[in-house]
Amino acid sequence: MIRQEEVYKIGRLGKAHGVKGEVSFQFDDDVFDRTDADYLILDIDGILVPFFMEEYRFRSDALALVKFCDVDTQERASELTGSNVYFPRALAEDEEGMPSLASLIGFDLVEAKDGIRVGTIATIDDSTANLLFELEDGRLIPASDDLITDINIKERTIKMEIPEGLLEI
Repeated sequence: MIRQEEVYKIGRLGKAHGVKGEVSFQFDDDVFDRTDADYLILDIDGILVPFFMEEYRFRSDALALVKFCDVDTQERASELTGSNVYFPRALAEDEEGMPSLASLIGFDLVEAKDGIRVGTIATIDDSTANLLFELEDGRLIPASDDLITDINIKERTIKMEIPEGLLEI
């Protein structure tokens, strides 16, 4: 059984496309294209279920059409509409380079100076030019490369030099 902490959300399925089982996929992270992934994980009635991809094609920077194995009709594709789509952290962590922003959700934020845990990242606000980590308690922390000193994927922590007084706001 796939557990929630083993995956992270990368998007949501939209409407069925055509009559052969394709479905639109609005994504925030194209990790499924950058890694050697054969499947995506869908939330079906609260259960995380792997769905193997037959093929996919991009329609834009944030939309793809996906054909899953054994989903061969418009009716079957329509049943998947609205499902949240997840990606396995283990496959994303094998990827070279920096982890994607979406994969950092759930990481603990730690003050680099004294090692004190500040909180857990609940979401990442990228609606402005300045990225922000939103912690579970609602506090916003700038996600600046200049402030991040270390990202430990195995321990799921991000060490940051948080400007003095920011946590008291």
